[in-house]
Amino acid sequence: MEQFNVTGMSCAACSARVEKAVSKVPGVTSCSVSLLTNSMGVEGTAAPSEIIAAVEEAGYGASEKGAAGSGSSAAAAAADREEFLKDHDTPVLKRRLIWSLCFLIPLMYVSMGHMMWEWPLPEIFARNHVAQGIYQLLFTTAVMVINQKFFISGFRSLWHRAPNMDTLVALGAGASYGYSLYALFAMTGAQMRGDMAGVMTYMHEFYFESAAMILTLITVGKMLEARSKGRTTDALKGLMKLAPKTATVLRDGAETEVSVDQVRKGDVFVVRPGENIPVDGIILEGSSAVNESALTGESIPVDKNAGDTVSAATLNHSGFIKCEATRVGEDTTLSQIIQMVSDAAATKAPIAKVADRVSGIFVPTVIGIAALTILIWLIAGQDAGTALARGISVLVISCPCALGLATPVAIMVGNGMGAKNGIMFKTAVSLEETGKTQIVALDKTGTITSGEPEVTDMIPAAGVSEEELLSMAYALEKKSEHPLARAILARAQEDGLQEGAEVADFTAVPGNGLTGTLEGDALCGGNLKFIRQHAEVSDLLKKQAEKLSEEGKTPLFFSRNGMLIGIIAVADVIKEDSPQAVRELQNMGIHVVMLTGDNERTAKAIGRQAGVDEVIAGVLPEGKESVIRALSRKGKVAMVGDGINDAPALTRADIGIAIGAGTDIAIDAADVVLMKSRLSDVPAAIRLSRATLRNIHQNLFWAFIYNVIGIPLAAGVWYPLLGWKLNPMFGAAAMSLSSFCVVTNALRLNFFNMRDAKKDKKIKQKEKQEEQTMEKTIKIEGMMCGHCEATVKKSLEALEGVDAADVSHEKGTAVVTMNQEIADDVLKKTVEDKDYKVLEIK
Repeated sequence: MEQFNVTGMSCAACSARVEKAVSKVPGVTSCSVSLLTNSMGVEGTAAPSEIIAAVEEAGYGASEKGAAGSGSSAAAAAADREEFLKDHDTPVLKRRLIWSLCFLIPLMYVSMGHMMWEWPLPEIFARNHVAQGIYQLLFTTAVMVINQKFFISGFRSLWHRAPNMDTLVALGAGASYGYSLYALFAMTGAQMRGDMAGVMTYMHEFYFESAAMILTLITVGKMLEARSKGRTTDALKGLMKLAPKTATVLRDGAETEVSVDQVRKGDVFVVRPGENIPVDGIILEGSSAVNESALTGESIPVDKNAGDTVSAATLNHSGFIKCEATRVGEDTTLSQIIQMVSDAAATKAPIAKVADRVSGIFVPTVIGIAALTILIWLIAGQDAGTALARGISVLVISCPCALGLATPVAIMVGNGMGAKNGIMFKTAVSLEETGKTQIVALDKTGTITSGEPEVTDMIPAAGVSEEELLSMAYALEKKSEHPLARAILARAQEDGLQEGAEVADFTAVPGNGLTGTLEGDALCGGNLKFIRQHAEVSDLLKKQAEKLSEEGKTPLFFSRNGMLIGIIAVADVIKEDSPQAVRELQNMGIHVVMLTGDNERTAKAIGRQAGVDEVIAGVLPEGKESVIRALSRKGKVAMVGDGINDAPALTRADIGIAIGAGTDIAIDAADVVLMKSRLSDVPAAIRLSRATLRNIHQNLFWAFIYNVIGIPLAAGVWYPLLGWKLNPMFGAAAMSLSSFCVVTNALRLNFFNMRDAKKDKKIKQKEKQEEQTMEKTIKIEGMMCGHCEATVKKSLEALEGVDAADVSHEKGTAVVTMNQEIADDVLKKTVEDKDYKVLEIK
């Protein structure tokens, strides 16, 4: 996605106009304009120059992000970020407001203070009504010059046939000023004729103070809006400020402080206690406790030793460390997080399309209503001043800005909240859609479980201690490269076992076990089938081993000199927060499914511990994608995974959620990234999405209802019935505050606790489709290998109505998932046409 800065936009009508103009450029496949950040994201093959030309032809300005200046793309991006940190609008608006007030206050003293409440004026001035009119003319003109931007932008947009909010303000203030100018000249004529009654009549026809007050109040609203909009990007700005500016690298054996932009991959840098880590790297020497709260939101420092990775912008609490740079510039974790948040701000949520369609026709409609209002009041017999006041009120109370800001401000605040808590939504679409999840499919290894096998049980034989059993297993497994061996080594180191004599004559029998001799003793270790060849296993230990297997653990048997010395059980244990996370998802009305390639017994054991609703085991990587496709027929599916094998399923799911510690491929394929790598962030992400969507609905409601109530009131619809009418100045005040209120409501999201499960509500799911998903299991004879599996799978999935076929030559089965009833004869013929025999279908 190409990113552009856009200048000159003042309301949602402007962003809609720019989006429409750029979308017409040949080669542009999608365009999203953000009024909040004054940015634009464009996808397609169109040249940047063509896109910029289209924006300029629409009456606005545009430039490529990072295009100003030269240097590396990282330096250009950094310059853009620095520019983003600056609040350009508030200081300008503040100066305009101060100067406007300097002229407005003395203007209001004469126009309202003297005229309505008889505040004193110099006697010669008090009796000279023409002088008072000229006085008001001059001070109002000064305010109009100070706020000339409204008129320049408004009439330029009108010239381009794309009127915006500034057009409404310019027309309202201009009409007040023009009519007052007419009244002033008419007053001078009455004065020359000696018609003092006419002079007094025209004196009350002045709307100079309305023109000046409208401009000043709108400026107040704009300033409040700018300040509030600035606060919506606080999270992103905070992330940007964390980026270190310098790094201490080793050059020719000496420490040299350089700009962080000059650090290259492979450079060795040092970090002292209290310093921020400048780039991503791996520790070569030293150890430390590193505070990673900037990236993960986790306040407890993480212990780091040689070989561990460190990330840019994290704080080295203690210890001197020497590291090798692995990711620099735009490749660092911090830069990628900032890019994700920025990209999300530049995209639009689906719900924003409603407001965009309304905004595109809003201003022309309001101008038409204002003109019609003036005409109706004139036909009704009212004087021109009254009719004009009603028309001006309609113009200045109508606010397209509130509609345009309703969605992006909530998206920005929600995205910032997620970033602060280690939950990254890549787009506004993913932030909106995550909360609509009905089914969550969880990968097992690395998602529900830790992904690292651990020793869970030690059962020594009679007369053998746990320490003796672990010591013998440690000596034997020390030479093995099997993942289960690492679990035993880790437990031995944790228990402080000292390394003894080396095992001689070591042999690894793949898929079975290990043998070796230690100080003359013959040692064996492995599965039950293997150990039976070397030692007798009692019925008691067999039952204990079966129980361990039912719990999803792998029992490893060990013998010495033909005598069994015990069992050590190893398992990929579930993460501490997994059961609670699953319960929270279920309490939110979400169906939780666990997907795994493990055997059914192990999978069901883990599923029971985690408390999931459904377990689907023995699924190959491509099978996961098929399962997700089948689940999608039942509702909106979120897939949570961490490995390369999860990438197809993450892509297929409505929302792909990647565990942050997983592979880059999984993260790239996902819509949401959980930086903390913990399952409890899944319900937190769904809560945040739901809260953000709720906030958007509130914003849109108030933006719509404000205009629905305000425009008829301003037009004087209620005046004949209730005597209600709206002064144009109060209309301007209401308009100036409407956007401020919408932005302030979005800022309430900053106080939302996404980890509080007490207020979770079950979302009423859609009625299930009449199409029901069915399964049939086919017993097949003749399948010998993976090629046979693939042949049967392909033929069954080619049938209309079959979503997926899970085929196993080892089990001799094919589990067929269907969305419609298929006759057994059809299934049987399909398989037997490939020269296999169907024994049974159930």
